[in-house]
Amino acid sequence: MGSIARRSAIDWRITATGKTGHSSGIFAPGMGDGAINELARILAAFRKELPEPNLTFNTGVIAGGAQATLTESGDATAAGKTNIIPQTAIAIGDFRTLSPEQTARVRARMEAIVAAHALETDAKITFGEGYPAMAPTEGNRALLAALNGVNRDLGLPEMPALDPLKRGAGDVSFVAADVDSLAGLGPYSTGDHAPGETVDLASIRRQAKRAAILMSRLSAQPRR
Repeated sequence: MGSIARRSAIDWRITATGKTGHSSGIFAPGMGDGAINELARILAAFRKELPEPNLTFNTGVIAGGAQATLTESGDATAAGKTNIIPQTAIAIGDFRTLSPEQTARVRARMEAIVAAHALETDAKITFGEGYPAMAPTEGNRALLAALNGVNRDLGLPEMPALDPLKRGAGDVSFVAADVDSLAGLGPYSTGDHAPGETVDLASIRRQAKRAAILMSRLSAQPRR
């Protein structure tokens, strides 16, 4: 398969806070909902209000209690009691989009959801820089068509465009806004990112030949 589009991968972090005290006072004026309920409200609203085509969003780790910490690498600690209203709750995750416009739209909706605080709580969301989106373009489709011309000349099967939902973020996305881009020229593999991940070494020769011919043909085209 050829990749003419790859989605973004942007990390987010939510820190919710609330007033702590005896659990008998939760939800009452002056005490409020507590940090964990505020974080739960936010994540439930994400699930209800964010879904749209080509978007995924994931909560990776949560920690909450009277005290809670959560490192950038995902190591969490928390302490509290059943009869204490939690003061802190933290969650980290990511979201993935197919275009810069979708990234900006989804990010704004996430910020608005976080800002609608429950009683006597506060919450803030921050975003990492992450990987930008590589949107499908006519230029990218033209590159895939050129690659399939090479495939025909080599007697190889045509490579259709891969659904970007089936692929993670990629380094090519950092230049995709400035130049026509194509991914999917590496060796054949199975079980990616899992204990049984396997690379077909014999495929490297075929892929190298395919890529070399494509690049030589593209280099001979007039500059635009």
